[in-house]
Amino acid sequence: MAATRSTATAALALSRTLARRPAASSSSRRISLELSAPRGTNPFQSAAFSSTTTGDPPPPTMDSPIKVVSHIGGSGGDGGGGAIDAGRSARKPLSLWPGMYHSPVTNALWEARSSIFERMIDAGAAGKQQQQPPQTELLTKTPAGSRTSIVYKFATDDILREQYRDPWNEVRIGKLLEDLDALAGTIAVKHCSDEDSTTRPLLLVTASVDKMELKKPICVDTDLKIAGAVTYVGRSSIDIQIEVTQVDQDSDMQSDPIALTANFTFVARDSMTGKSAPVNRLSPETEKEKQLFAEREARDKLRKRKREEQKGVFENGINKLHVEAERLNSLLAEGRVFSDLPALADRDSILLKDTRLENSLICQPQQRNLHGRIFGGFLMHRAFELAFSTAYAFVGQRPCFLEVDHVDFLKPVDVGDFLRFKSCVLYTQLDNAEQPLVNVEVVAHVTRPELRKSEVSNTFHFTFTVCSDALKNGLKIRHVVPSTEEEARRILERMDAEGLFD
Repeated sequence: MAATRSTATAALALSRTLARRPAASSSSRRISLELSAPRGTNPFQSAAFSSTTTGDPPPPTMDSPIKVVSHIGGSGGDGGGGAIDAGRSARKPLSLWPGMYHSPVTNALWEARSSIFERMIDAGAAGKQQQQPPQTELLTKTPAGSRTSIVYKFATDDILREQYRDPWNEVRIGKLLEDLDALAGTIAVKHCSDEDSTTRPLLLVTASVDKMELKKPICVDTDLKIAGAVTYVGRSSIDIQIEVTQVDQDSDMQSDPIALTANFTFVARDSMTGKSAPVNRLSPETEKEKQLFAEREARDKLRKRKREEQKGVFENGINKLHVEAERLNSLLAEGRVFSDLPALADRDSILLKDTRLENSLICQPQQRNLHGRIFGGFLMHRAFELAFSTAYAFVGQRPCFLEVDHVDFLKPVDVGDFLRFKSCVLYTQLDNAEQPLVNVEVVAHVTRPELRKSEVSNTFHFTFTVCSDALKNGLKIRHVVPSTEEEARRILERMDAEGLFD
């Protein structure tokens, strides 16, 4: 008991010291987050984090570390930064607590950027938020100024490894998607910060996530690194690329360490008016940064051109409607056999409606982000878990994740919302016998029973396959056929987006 009081007293004294410590400038600094936890400690204790920064910008090839531990127990006397207890109120106001649902990574990332939000909360508490002007002078920043990296010490940290391990000794992809979203948000905040405490911070929200393709399995017993930076900015949009890398210890060191690449798009809103707000400019420096900037700029122009082309779609609408009707009839032909002549239906096929799964939840305060809304990474995490279960039940063997397709965040999800996730196997691609593909759709609905209203907040598409050993043992995957015109249209839209009819 005496030891407990002594530890608590030391932690409180340290927290007050940290609270008085001035924040260091981060406009031109890289940040590296190293996850570690001492051995022999209780993994069920609350999360705590240790942060250290350096006063001068490091050389271009170095990262200044912000070390993160996954539990209480670190001593503050080693000069490397003290433990910050996530359960105390001396560090930041209650409204900025992300809750204990989140992983050590997301908590550490929010801790790294929370000072920006603290001044917004302090101004609001003082009744000065409406007097804070928006940022008027845009800054020009480099990708290096927002570059952030996280190192997962899986090889040496038993507790951290256990937090991310799935039943097959691989990294939990859903949890990793959550971390990627948190990292992208931190990068966006760093780029948009003007280092001026008199202006009100921008509200940054995830607008979309481009296709993420898993290039190789991610092991849970080998160190993992995720790193990203801003690659392109529009007037009020920010594109961020993140790479997940892991060196395979059992193969040639010259093999490509990149396991996954993710591209996020954030949009900036004025925190008072909710209208779109301009963001700081970007000046790429290296050849790779210039190449990424040019690629994202060309992609942005293509997206705008397609949007304009869709406005004139009615000019050739008759011919397109005729072609679409033929495709719909072709898809629905087998479904009608299931409905009208079930005894004669193809036993290697299954109706789409028979692959469905669903779960529901009430969004809790512990799942919110720093803006008070439900964390986008949480939505991706839950959608992936349901998609994996859907593919597992459909195939009959453990599925292997391949990619998540483009995701648009259509509606915000708030604390207290009744959220429903509905999934189904949309279609299968069986042309390649060595790697059959299973496309799973997950739709998130925000339901308001009091208003008798339900809106789609997100639609996710995940692609899975099965391991080669299961195929060698005679595993067969069924075709999925629609039974309604609405299901057939969803399949055609997805296939068109994948370019399967080009």
